[in-house]
Amino acid sequence: MLRSLARCGFDWPAVYSKSHPSYCLIRYAVMAVLALSCVISLRVAPAQAYEPTAIEEIQVTATRRLTEVSNVSAALTLIASDEIHGAKLTTDALAAQIGVYLQQTTPGQGAAIIRGLKGSEILHIVDGMRLNNAIFRNAPTQYLALVSPGTVDRIEVLRGAPASLYGSDAVGGVVQVLSRVPRFDGSEAEYRRSVTLSLDTAEIGRLMHATLDAGNRSLAGLISIDYLETGNRRTGSGERIDPTGYESKGARIAVSSTPDDGRSWLFDFQYTKQPDTPRIDELVPGFGQTQPSSSEFRFAPNERLFAHLRYRRPDGLWSADWSFDIGWQRIVDDRITRNFGSAIRRRESNRSDLFGLTLSASRETGQGSWIIGGDVYYDRVASQRVEEDLTSGQASTVQSRFPDDSSIGQAAIYANLQQRIGERQHFSGGLRLSAVDIDLPQTTASTAASLSLVDISADIGWIFELSDQAQFVANIAHGFRAPNIFDMGTLGERPGNRFNIPNPALDTEHVTQFDAGVRGHNDRWSSELIFFWLHYRDRITSVLTGAMTADGRDIVQSQNLAEADIRGIEAAGSFTLMKNLRLDAIVNFTRGEEKVSGGTVVPADRIPPLNGRVGLPYEPNEALTIEPYVVFADSQTRLSPRDIRDVRIDLAGTAGWMTANLRASWLPNEKLHVTVSLENLLDKQYRHHGSGIDAVGRNFTVSFQVQW
Repeated sequence: MLRSLARCGFDWPAVYSKSHPSYCLIRYAVMAVLALSCVISLRVAPAQAYEPTAIEEIQVTATRRLTEVSNVSAALTLIASDEIHGAKLTTDALAAQIGVYLQQTTPGQGAAIIRGLKGSEILHIVDGMRLNNAIFRNAPTQYLALVSPGTVDRIEVLRGAPASLYGSDAVGGVVQVLSRVPRFDGSEAEYRRSVTLSLDTAEIGRLMHATLDAGNRSLAGLISIDYLETGNRRTGSGERIDPTGYESKGARIAVSSTPDDGRSWLFDFQYTKQPDTPRIDELVPGFGQTQPSSSEFRFAPNERLFAHLRYRRPDGLWSADWSFDIGWQRIVDDRITRNFGSAIRRRESNRSDLFGLTLSASRETGQGSWIIGGDVYYDRVASQRVEEDLTSGQASTVQSRFPDDSSIGQAAIYANLQQRIGERQHFSGGLRLSAVDIDLPQTTASTAASLSLVDISADIGWIFELSDQAQFVANIAHGFRAPNIFDMGTLGERPGNRFNIPNPALDTEHVTQFDAGVRGHNDRWSSELIFFWLHYRDRITSVLTGAMTADGRDIVQSQNLAEADIRGIEAAGSFTLMKNLRLDAIVNFTRGEEKVSGGTVVPADRIPPLNGRVGLPYEPNEALTIEPYVVFADSQTRLSPRDIRDVRIDLAGTAGWMTANLRASWLPNEKLHVTVSLENLLDKQYRHHGSGIDAVGRNFTVSFQVQW
């Protein structure tokens, strides 16, 4: 094992604390996954003539056209519908996945951290249209939680390249959510019905999802509803944290039409609302605090409306497959806040209306494929704020969180080519030209500003067939992130007892990223081992101004002053140990350093600790699967200055942890699917690094899905 690791150039990092109780298990889990991956990758078969049989038959849309995983050089995390539908929130399905770390500021929300980046540094897409809007934070944000999990078909996480296909915000990766499309095969009218009910004990959660599909091969539609209500969370300490309960409701209507074997239409309308979700990290004392930052802090409401029309025409002009999308998304981010002990309550109304249009043409060639396209987005922000004096009852309008009537326009054209060269090599490359226009009206806190940016994204990917079962992949990409309204114009409270003031003079951030690794599979195993490195320059960071508000919050401002280097390892393996028994393992390791202009090098902000998952799925028959598994994270004591000021993070760092869990899935017939989970069996009290609340304690979950 050690010789195999050495041959792959792996030097065990000496950063883990041996005093940690889970040190040995974590260490050997990492070594086992990496060693097996390296051994597999080094067993290269003799050169053979190329055969078009793919290593994997899974179809993905990571390249903006349907293709097989084996044709994509970029690192991919694929999350299937059965991992999503039992989740309270769509973001929950991202937990304990290869290359992804899930942070949760408060229940009802969740944010993926990919390669050490988060928020608007990750592009979020729903059905090909941007979820990222003008007020998307460059910190953990709640908007992906406003996509109902009940109608999601799958999630594809593109870690790193290719930047040419996605443009601004895709500097750390892309989270693409794909909704289920109603389809039938026959010419006669058919119906499908599905009802899912789920209950859990740790958050007293009650979830219901119901869907009705109807139609035939030419015309089909669906109607679905989702409802979730939770109580206060019970953590491993045995305490129920008050207030942490929230409610979520959603609905979807979709109609698909396939008038012939070529053309297809899809109309989709989605709606999700959280009427009143508390922000618990503001309402309870954090680390280093004797009193909370706020007496009131509620998202009331947060909601998302999404209307989408898609047209696809295979074998159209130039014998290419054409795709056209037009969509509108409204995000409502209303808040009720009151600083601790204050008699002044603030009511905020914040809204983003995002209009988008995309057009692309793609074609398969004899030895590859190409795609060209363009997209246009326009986002307008409406923002108001009213202060109410609880003593006198008087109300007055004050400066809003964002400049009211500010806007962002984006337009881009791109091209990407995939080409096989010889029997073993597959190259891809792309280029994208983007233009961004930002307009901020004058406010009482800042002057009017207009910013026009033109930037280029580019990437190159390489796949080398090591054997008929394994591939070596490598990617290099250059991407950018244009500042948005949140970066340039925010006025108001931020986590960590901060108060942000606007800066309309921000500029573009840039990232250069490289990754390389091996992957492959056969009937008995599959594995993936990816090494990555990225250099982030002109990074927008929150800088202390040295001033304080009257109620004691540090005044900060966003500036293009930081640069960061982040590197890490993403590893996963699945190995058949014996008949009906398999070993699944995931290990993620990230390390980063950041330097603010003229300053010293410090740990990068919000870098996840070593983390992963190890499970032993056992399938005694086709109807039953039983999986004991552990989820773990090492301690994270490498804190950035911002981490140290963040009341969600202990000054000594976040302690390592491990939970023991058990999951069983039973399909007694074609209509019923029962899932039972026992999570955190030992009732461990722990916290995901950077989260605003401890994780759930011992939890029993049962889910029933009936289809007919």
